[in-house]
Amino acid sequence: MVSIDEKRVYGDKVGETTAYVASGQGVASVSVSDDLVGQYGIDHACTALDVAARDGQLAVATPTDVLVKDENEYDPVGFGPAVGVAFDGDALLAVGPDWSVARATETGEWTTVGSADTPVRAASGDLVAAEDGVYRVRGDDLSHTGLDDARDVSAAGTPLAATGDGIYALGAGWMEQTGGEFTAVDADRDVPPGEPGRAHAATPETLYEHDGGDWSPVEVPISRRVAGVAYADDAVYAVAGDGTFLADAGDGWRSQPLGVTEVGGIAVP
Repeated sequence: MVSIDEKRVYGDKVGETTAYVASGQGVASVSVSDDLVGQYGIDHACTALDVAARDGQLAVATPTDVLVKDENEYDPVGFGPAVGVAFDGDALLAVGPDWSVARATETGEWTTVGSADTPVRAASGDLVAAEDGVYRVRGDDLSHTGLDDARDVSAAGTPLAATGDGIYALGAGWMEQTGGEFTAVDADRDVPPGEPGRAHAATPETLYEHDGGDWSPVEVPISRRVAGVAYADDAVYAVAGDGTFLADAGDGWRSQPLGVTEVGGIAVP
């Protein structure tokens, strides 16, 4: 049996980063050097509903199975139809269309940890966002941790949740950081627990960044909703719901339409 951890993404050139976007046409790959977009196109044709990455690994949720990229191939790992996917430590976490949540470290060896009571909207690390709030995986158990109308979650550093009435951070319970109807939240995964690092969140109209104290609006060259944000060492990447790719390496945002629709997220291995 092949360990999921052994499947890796290779081939990036020195000075280039490859971002992956989940879309209705498939997994789009975008080669970026700082904020300059190079080659882009469909890396794997499928209906990609969600995408997740960590430490050189890439996973994709599709209506037929969870796929993990191994160099040039996207290999099914035996979960079945999935609507969400995340990396939880050394394990891969997947969410089924019945809102069930399972974890695996070996291909085909999945352990169901529980089910949400309402439709699941997103997953990150050990967190799951659902209509009735945020759930957390603790060992082989899935428990509701609070909030309501959770649209998105980020498990990196200080856990964050985007809800219909604000952005919340997890400390001694969920604490509101700012109000508003938020649809997405992301944070840099390469930060120590308890540290905010880089973080962004989006409402249907505006992208915000966390500047160490407050959430401040960011000027981007699009009017569409930002569907997700991902991070490289010296740059921030985002994708809009209409398939426009955004990159900022410190000199403002550049944009590039990718020609994809039904965007489900963005990830950088």
